Amino acid sequence: MIMEDHPQKYTESEKNTIFQQDFMPLIDAAYNFAFRLTLDEEDAKDLVQDTYLKVFRFLDSFEKGTNAKAWLFRILKNNFINDFRKKVKEPNKVDYQEIETYYNSEEFGDQRYTTDLRLEVLQNLMGDELTTALNSLGVDFRTVIVLADIEGFSYEEMAKILNIPIGTVRSRLHRARNILKEKLRDYAKNLGYQ
Repeated sequence: MIMEDHPQKYTESEKNTIFQQDFMPLIDAAYNFAFRLTLDEEDAKDLVQDTYLKVFRFLDSFEKGTNAKAWLFRILKNNFINDFRKKVKEPNKVDYQEIETYYNSEEFGDQRYTTDLRLEVLQNLMGDELTTALNSLGVDFRTVIVLADIEGFSYEEMAKILNIPIGTVRSRLHRARNILKEKLRDYAKNLGYQ
């Protein structure tokens, strides 16, 4: 049997059905992963939006019946890396008119920050110490912890998402967990764990 080198073509109706059934239910998980990568609510929302646009655009290369979540997370991770590279290459842009307007506004004196409810629930479940320790990890270590321990991906799925060998996934995860354990040692002792 000869395998075709080109992606499968779906009708528009099939594309819409696959997108709605396989990918839309994963939007909260995608946002949580994006937030863990970016550590910023607005950047995470932008990353998810861009990722979902690409998912729909390249849906013909998705093989129905395979792991949609792993495929989605790989696109999201690649978008994050590409965005990071772009930001490193371009200088910071500042709109001084916008800053002046903001400082002269009534909002400046009475700042109120809104938080994402999912983030607030996750932080309440994990505790400030764990959230702080997790966020202090480098992005490579933070990513494997999130994929393995929060999202529940297997080593094989993580290797595909991150485009690295399984041995590197195992090594990075082991190292990340050890770093977290060290960062949380005093906190655990205060709670009575040894």
